[in-house]
Amino acid sequence: MKTLFEETKLGNIALKNRFVRSATWENMTTKDGHMTEKLYKIYEDLAKGEVGLIITGYANVVKEEQPNPGMMGIYDDSFIDEYKQLTNLVHSYDSKIIMQIAYGGTKTTFNLGERVIYAPSEVAEKSTNVIGKAMTKEEINYIVNAFADAGRRVKESGFDGVEIHGAHTYLINQFLSPYYNRRTDEYGGSLENRMRFLLEIYYKMREKVGEDFPILVKLTASEFFEGGLSFEETRLICKKLEEIGIDAIEISGNIHGKAKSMVGEVFDDHEIQEEGYFLEYAKIISNEINVPIITVGGFKNINNIEKILNETNIDYFALSRPLLAEPHLIKRWKDGDRRPAICVRCSKCRTPEGNYCTVFNTL
Repeated sequence: MKTLFEETKLGNIALKNRFVRSATWENMTTKDGHMTEKLYKIYEDLAKGEVGLIITGYANVVKEEQPNPGMMGIYDDSFIDEYKQLTNLVHSYDSKIIMQIAYGGTKTTFNLGERVIYAPSEVAEKSTNVIGKAMTKEEINYIVNAFADAGRRVKESGFDGVEIHGAHTYLINQFLSPYYNRRTDEYGGSLENRMRFLLEIYYKMREKVGEDFPILVKLTASEFFEGGLSFEETRLICKKLEEIGIDAIEISGNIHGKAKSMVGEVFDDHEIQEEGYFLEYAKIISNEINVPIITVGGFKNINNIEKILNETNIDYFALSRPLLAEPHLIKRWKDGDRRPAICVRCSKCRTPEGNYCTVFNTL
């Protein structure tokens, strides 16, 4: 019988339990993405709370592209020393930490008109209605190299790995999507071509960080609308990522703020679950590939999570909002208090002072 509090290996990372803090935008950095004392405390509390693996909020890989205020940066070497302080802090509590890196693209309403925003094609993003600049091949190469250089900085900063954000309608997701990617060159059309941007990022990053540094990818299970990236295509992407050597895949979806109301609905022949919104999709992928699968969304009850662990091939369980409400939730569960997380999924986590639980927790 598998247990949630046994030691496992993700790539070469030894983890003390199967709980992951999924990447969460905190909105607590300086204007240019540097760390603050408030943000160090957020991560210290998570590590004290015995989260096995912490994934940071997404960090922008080029300075000129910032989809949200207060997000972490990794676009030049000036960040390395302060991130060494962060990774040392987390490691002092025997937790591990991975940095998520991203190019946001048109899923943004921040500083519009003040910057050029890249996209695979000039197609308005559904939630923001923002249209980006269709990228030239030179611009694609620029962003590919920016991701790779960011990966190198992540490693030099002492992180245990790096996660490429390929979900949630950010730029990589848009390249994968037949709805957003209308290109007629080698980056558009067939799924093989639409994967090319992500694969080039992986290959170039692997050159920079070496074979032993864990690289993860976060993917959208489905875009949940007609004409978007389907689950069948996501399954094929996962198989390709396994083939090229990815260390783990996190299965998510772009339904922020809507997931609770979508529970029970069926998309691509699979149902959104109450405990683990994307569980049905992650289960199938975990049966098809021999790569650790992380699933995220809606987890509150440790008894349900244990049941899923022992009835599926899913390896890790990621939480975001419950850890905003209770940074010490995992320790509470480990110490024997198995009551469900107190988070009520109200999504009132965003405030001008930063993103935190406004119902049960204060800064």
